[in-house]
Amino acid sequence: MNEYNIAERLTEMAKMRPRQVAIAEPLFAGKRPLRDNNGKRKYKTISFEELDRDSNHIAAALQKFGVQKGVRLALMVRQGIDFISLVFALYKTGATLVLIDPGMGVRRMLACLRDAQLDGFVGIPQAQIARILYSRWFPKAKYNLTVGKRLFWGGLSLDAIRKTPYETPSDPHTTLEDPAAIIFTSGSTGVAKGVLYTYRMFKTQVEQIAERLDIKPGGIDLVGFPFFGLFNAGMGTTAVIPDMDTTRPGAVDPVLFLEAADDWKITQSFGSPALWNRVVDYCLAHNRTIPTLKRAVIAGAPVSFELLAKFRRVLPDDAEIITPYGATESLPLAAIESREVLGETAARTKLGEGVCVGRFFPPPLKTRIIPVTDAPIEQLEDLPVVPQGEIGELLVSGPQASPGYVTRVEANALSLVRDQSGQVWRRVGDVGWIDDLNRFWFCGRKSHRVETPNGPLFSIPCEAIANRSDKVFRSALAGAALPDDFQAPKEEELSERARQFRSAWRLPVIVVEPYQETRPKNERERQQLIDEVLELLRQSPLTQSITKVLICESFPVDVRHNAKINRELLSEWATARLAGKTIPLENAPVKG
Repeated sequence: MNEYNIAERLTEMAKMRPRQVAIAEPLFAGKRPLRDNNGKRKYKTISFEELDRDSNHIAAALQKFGVQKGVRLALMVRQGIDFISLVFALYKTGATLVLIDPGMGVRRMLACLRDAQLDGFVGIPQAQIARILYSRWFPKAKYNLTVGKRLFWGGLSLDAIRKTPYETPSDPHTTLEDPAAIIFTSGSTGVAKGVLYTYRMFKTQVEQIAERLDIKPGGIDLVGFPFFGLFNAGMGTTAVIPDMDTTRPGAVDPVLFLEAADDWKITQSFGSPALWNRVVDYCLAHNRTIPTLKRAVIAGAPVSFELLAKFRRVLPDDAEIITPYGATESLPLAAIESREVLGETAARTKLGEGVCVGRFFPPPLKTRIIPVTDAPIEQLEDLPVVPQGEIGELLVSGPQASPGYVTRVEANALSLVRDQSGQVWRRVGDVGWIDDLNRFWFCGRKSHRVETPNGPLFSIPCEAIANRSDKVFRSALAGAALPDDFQAPKEEELSERARQFRSAWRLPVIVVEPYQETRPKNERERQQLIDEVLELLRQSPLTQSITKVLICESFPVDVRHNAKINRELLSEWATARLAGKTIPLENAPVKG
């Protein structure tokens, strides 16, 4: 038997470091922060021993209620002690957690919950009210636990459980291959899908993250990203919860965030670029540093070189800034430190080589770069490996890769591939190339490339050329519909690949979003900016075939990070603009 449960790591830490603070969260009186007579922030804390005991208590109550191995429960609780204790309690019952980023919006979140075929909700009162209002979507939801005031809807209450005599749960006998969670993708490149996480995946993630980031028990983490807070308990790291809305990291109050950093003398922190941009800009404006922070991790959206350079100025010289690479379906895959980026790879990125995301994690992770194709792949060996240095589609296989989707399961046919030995490989959906130092250079999402008679154009390299203009805040490669007067090259002039993708041919367009202060004020300035970008495109062999540039004052982007560009919508907009029409981007639904 390969029995395993990720909650075992919490129990181990409770034995090794029983009195160490596991979680600290700020205290409030209503919405007002509680402070002592000296103005110092007050916190509620729980030790590793207390956290293990509390999660045992909750798990035992859930098992009495009927929750058992395989039951699917949505967890909809704000970040804090209750959230982390409930996660480990659910693991201890063998239930399958369903986790969704509320930043995707209420309607899309409810649709994901419906697709998950839930057996119940563990959530705040608002979540239970939503369950009742949309009860036709959740006909099996009978195992419900309320965190907060329980009203008329019945089920268990977390407060009531904690007042009952302490009991320990029975062993659910989970194995490494059993489902531990269903985590939904953001939907930034399509419909959000439920990704199956096994206990093997979680075990691999905790072990590889701890090893790559050199995380040792006893560290103190300021949790800017809720999911990472779960790993802390399994790594013996104190998780400090900041006073912020985790669904809106770009709105973080830097004063409150830095106050927690100072109060607890944090040694590490994981946050999105949106969060760190605000915090770092505040530090620079107020001439302050984060002196105890030795390891910062940035992920969740593209990380700019400017942010890395600014961040280094507010950290100790020996501190690391690490940007990991991966996807919801396969994480972690690679990582790179800021010094390598700023010292070497950033300059190459600006020349259009892609974004270097570092070296892949070691075996048992396997990687393979194959020719780009949109078709299903029956067997891995059906397609060759592309030569080193050539852009292709990334496939991965290893214990950190999900075995498949459990909602929108039709996507598995395109996403999963088997090799001759029967091993499953996952198509990541990204394109890039491997350099002679075995580093992966990310060149964009496969779905964001633009197929032309001259071959494919990839988003990240092309956009890097346009971004060299000091008037351009960001740019996006769009594929507009071919004009009616389009004349295809002669058949004998086409490559075999161009013929293969003939039905996907589009007109490549670079859409630029100027900085607010450089926005053209009249038609003459608009044409000057267009001509400037066109000249940059002509100077690079990567982009010489792009002859259309459009200006968009504000890109359609994700609400949370203002970083993931909806290139599909921009392509529709570009098609309309080139035809002398317009479509409203500001009122359009935005993915991400």
